[in-house]
Amino acid sequence: MTTRRQILRWGSLGLVGLNLLELLRASASGAANRRPAKSCILFFLEGGPAHQDLWDMKPNAPAEVRGEFQPIATSVPGIQVCEHLPLLSQQMHHVALVRSVHHAVVDHNAGSYYALTGRSPVKGGQLIIRDEPDNFPPFGAVLSRLLPVERRLPAFVHVPEIMSNNGYDLPGQRAGFLGAAFDPLVTGDASVSGFQVPGLGLPAEVPIERLDGRHRLLRLLDERLGRLADDAPLDDMDTHYRQAFQLLTSSEARRAFDLSGESDSLRRRYGLPDRTDRSREARQFGGLPHLGQCLLLARRLVEAGVRLVTVGTGRRFDQSWDTHRQHFPLLKRSLLPYFDRAFSALLEDLDARGLLAETLVVAMGEFGRTPKLGQITSGAGADAAGRDHWPHCYTVLFAGGGVRGGSVYGQSDRWAAYPAHDPVTPDDVAATLYRAMGIGAETRIVDPLGRPQSIALGQPINEIFAS
Repeated sequence: MTTRRQILRWGSLGLVGLNLLELLRASASGAANRRPAKSCILFFLEGGPAHQDLWDMKPNAPAEVRGEFQPIATSVPGIQVCEHLPLLSQQMHHVALVRSVHHAVVDHNAGSYYALTGRSPVKGGQLIIRDEPDNFPPFGAVLSRLLPVERRLPAFVHVPEIMSNNGYDLPGQRAGFLGAAFDPLVTGDASVSGFQVPGLGLPAEVPIERLDGRHRLLRLLDERLGRLADDAPLDDMDTHYRQAFQLLTSSEARRAFDLSGESDSLRRRYGLPDRTDRSREARQFGGLPHLGQCLLLARRLVEAGVRLVTVGTGRRFDQSWDTHRQHFPLLKRSLLPYFDRAFSALLEDLDARGLLAETLVVAMGEFGRTPKLGQITSGAGADAAGRDHWPHCYTVLFAGGGVRGGSVYGQSDRWAAYPAHDPVTPDDVAATLYRAMGIGAETRIVDPLGRPQSIALGQPINEIFAS
């Protein structure tokens, strides 16, 4: 039953634009998911991993389709994954594979925007390829708006850095029309020695007493001067100041970001980079050595109460999943070993701590890769053994947060080229993420023109949930 207190609380959380009927509907939608997830880790595999070489393998297809790798059995009878994912294979009882996701955008930037927001990447007849202030906000910003955290922690964190491509930051990472106050806190690379989030610690020459004095002075000025005019940039500046002050003075935040609190054995289980390896192969197949510690940091953050953590790979860190060339060597020697160790450790660790049931984990790229080796679909092309961009069918992984592990939804055709059954769009993926967090897709936020916008336009994949 919806109470007066709930309705008042919804108003305080900023569900502007909802009428009473919509509020009741949102309540019913949340009630259907009896125990919504408290947090989400979104593992974004930037570049687009090859679904047919990882978790939708076609061993009976022609050689130019099936590729070099062999499938192996997993902890779930009937579900197979790539031979180079041995650790993840033993965690598949936690994972739901959605094998029929599709769209039509072959561009990395626009495809990432679609994946990270669930919104069409076309505006005014043009693809959205960069951050713009009127872009639709990503999942973390929306959750920050609707489900703010009560502790002195950011609601939305991005690890390790803002991802970029072709000179632009990928759109869909910052808050868009919700404003800079809902941008993510960006941590930097958690795998470096002495890792510390930029700006989280006080300089030695600024004691806490001086910071308190500055804070009191700013509060006094604000009270005396008041607001001269409504000014969104000033509001954002005020919000940033409050957030920064809370982080600087919060021992809880400092603990959450401090990886030294973890045992050496657990840090090794996630994967530690070997920065002493200067070999030619290490330079050529650098892979994702930072990945394990970044996922470990994500676990610490959701454990502390952060609402959504995006972990991206990012091209500055030697490799993305954009394997136009040297496709199989890159997967075998660098991308899959790091991914297998880190992602399996995350699922295992969350489960061991009793956090998996209340933490939704999503792993996805912006698209998949071509069914045929050497098939060219973009300006970047592919060598004879490479795979180009392919948005027409790919796989998204869900785990935890009420998801029914060990399940498969949707099916690709015999070449993993197109959905054969139960097609799913990024709009549906967005609705599924929000459903897991206890929020109905019809819930609305207001854009700068005062128009209420539904947070998702698709339908949740209810079949992957346990109840």
